[in-house]
Amino acid sequence: MRDTLLMRPREDATATEVDDADLVVRAQLDPRAFAPLYARYADPVYRYCYRRLGHPDAAADATSLVFAKALAALPRYHAGSFRSWLFAIAHNTVVDGLRDGRGDVQLDDALERVDPAPTPEELSLAADDARELRAALTRLTADQRHVVELRLAGLTDQEIAETLGRSLAATRMLQVRAVARLRLVLGGSRAQGEAHV
Repeated sequence: MRDTLLMRPREDATATEVDDADLVVRAQLDPRAFAPLYARYADPVYRYCYRRLGHPDAAADATSLVFAKALAALPRYHAGSFRSWLFAIAHNTVVDGLRDGRGDVQLDDALERVDPAPTPEELSLAADDARELRAALTRLTADQRHVVELRLAGLTDQEIAETLGRSLAATRMLQVRAVARLRLVLGGSRAQGEAHV
């Protein structure tokens, strides 16, 4: 199931790109027309930032910054995938935030944090798989983790390549290696779990 999620291309990518192109042209003429683009991408950008930063407040701050940067840079935007361009901004914003230490949480804040994990009653097999996948992602290289996170955010191979500034072939190879590494990591953690039962 995980492999199909990671490798599944978005069926409506071309239709979305056409819609995006029209919306971008309108927003370049009138910034108030940026609202439909924001509505379309706010949730996926937030989820991407949350996966990278691990804290809802940090993800919300990063998401706001991404859209502020996108709106400011919109007059300089040229043809191409708006989605890739936006996620490139998101990627750079998260990387800059982590580099500057803004992704760090103060000790006092960490003590006040409520455990984001679901209660035992809310746990299901899907939640277990998601937690296992997040843990497995930490065992990938940074490049492999980024390509998987972008894929999980719903980007296509081409959009991921544009976001990361790599060729399509290099991106696909990186994705293949990431999936192979995930299989190895997930297979090993399941074998350990079964041995402890």
